[in-house]
Parts: sequence; structure tokens; C-alpha cells
Amino acid sequence: MLKRNAPLNALRAFEVAARYLSFTLAAQELNVTQVAVSKQVKTLEDYLETQLFVRGHRSLALTEEGKRLVAHLTSAFEEIYEGIDSISMRGRRDVVAIQAYTTFAQRWLIPRLSKFHAAHPDIEVRISASLQPVDFSSGQLHCAIRSGDGKYTDCQSELLIPIVLTSVCSPNLLGNGNLNVPEDLPNHTLIHSLARRDDWGRWLAGSGNSDLHCPRNMKLENSALCYEAAAEGIGVAMAIQALVQPALNNGQLVEPFKARVRLDEGYHFIWPSNRPLRGSVQIFHQWLLAEAASTIAAAQAIETRSA
Repeated sequence: MLKRNAPLNALRAFEVAARYLSFTLAAQELNVTQVAVSKQVKTLEDYLETQLFVRGHRSLALTEEGKRLVAHLTSAFEEIYEGIDSISMRGRRDVVAIQAYTTFAQRWLIPRLSKFHAAHPDIEVRISASLQPVDFSSGQLHCAIRSGDGKYTDCQSELLIPIVLTSVCSPNLLGNGNLNVPEDLPNHTLIHSLARRDDWGRWLAGSGNSDLHCPRNMKLENSALCYEAAAEGIGVAMAIQALVQPALNNGQLVEPFKARVRLDEGYHFIWPSNRPLRGSVQIFHQWLLAEAASTIAAAQAIETRSA
């Protein structure tokens, strides 16, 4: 049996190199040379008397032994860092770094954050917005909110809010009297989000209006811009009900038709499979679930009253 004097610097170099599958990127994170990382990994392989990487001409792959070792190390280093953070007095609060879509952040998450900060003043929430796939490998993100069916590679997920589509427009546009039934849509501009290109088609199909041909269209970069355009009376936008409910409540937007179409997808809270939720991230996770449950309950109450 090996003595408990394994080379810790070499273990750290291996863990970072295994995460990136690159000695060069590992060297950048560790602020050392690529040669130094390679030597550290070789030191560990000599110590263990086993090969951890398969080295190609321009590629790096883990052996089965390497995969087994890195699974233990990732969790172990995460616990070490958490232990350090838990006793650190370096003057900074706990941080939860989350990535979300721009519209979701603007319309749902940010308006609720004051409640979280009031309840947890020592936790700072840092939000970044992107449409790109989430990259947890750098360690800069703790969690993310993504739409879809809940199946994400190397991630665990939990449903927050199901996606329900509804048409929205300005009350002034509705008040003109020429937008009463879906068959009137060809006379108006349909506002599309480039981030959700299929939503109008899915709503038309789900509401039984797939045969409608609507020649007037406007395409905008994201859903937030679509909602603003609809509020300005430019046309009719396809919206995610949970994100526009406050605007429906205050009369900024209205639903010209009763039809709402629920998709087989939703907004999910996701996090890396190899990093159990702990500390401030777990607190934030539980708060999100409670806020999501409140959003769903409020929507159901409104539907019951309008039925």
C-alpha cells in the first residue's frame, strides 16, 4: 500500500490537466510553464507506477486509471477549497456565480434578487448572460439556468418553470378592433425572437392554427426585445408566459387570444455532476425552487380565475 505522502503539487497539476485535456491550458491556470506541468504529471505517474494519460502528437486522453483518479481528485479539491472559503477572513462574501439567458435574467431572476439579498446579505450573486453552452470546466461558474428537456451532458438538473407559450401585444393594438381571433394575425406583424425561432410555429400548431400564412414578420435578437416591440404596438410577439406575467398584470401587455401552449421543456437549474451542491450554492438553489413554485402557483391561480 502507498504511504500517505503522495506529491500534492503533482496531484494538482494532474487534476487541472485532466480537466482541460491539455498541458498548455493547465499551465495557464496554474501560472507555470507547460514543461512544468508535464514534469509534475510524469512525477505522479512514476510515483503511482501507472500511466495516467495517453499522449498523442497533438492530443491528450485519460487512461482508465487516470479517469478513476481524477474523479476522486475533483471532489477532494472542491472540498479543500470549500474548507478554505469557510474560514477565510479576506473580506469578501460568499459568491454564487450563475449563467442564464438575457431575457430570463431580466424578466424573472433579477426582479426577485432583492428578496434573496435581504434574506442572505452575506451571499453575492454574480450573473452572466449567454446563449452559448455552459462551460463548467474553468471553475468560474457554479450553476446555470438553461431551457430544454433537462438532459445536459455531465450535469445534473432540476426543473424550475415549465415553458408555456402565449401571444402578447399592446393594449392599444388590441383596442383597434381588428385583432379578435387568430385568423386576424395575417393582417399584423408577427415578432420573432432569433433565440427562439420555432415558438410561433409551435404555438400555431398547438392552438390549431398551423395553416395560417402570416406574411408580415419582424425578427429580433432575443425575447426581451420582442416583448418591448410588442409593448410599443409594433405587432404581436410570441412570449413565455412566466416571463411576461408581470407585464400582463400591470397592463403593459395583453393576450389577444386565450390559447396557451405548454411545451415539453422548461427552464432548468443545472450544475456539474462531479460537484455536489454545497454552502451558498445550495442555499441559492433552494431559494430558486421556492420562487419557481410561487411563480407556477400564481399562474395557475390566474388561469383558474379567467376560466
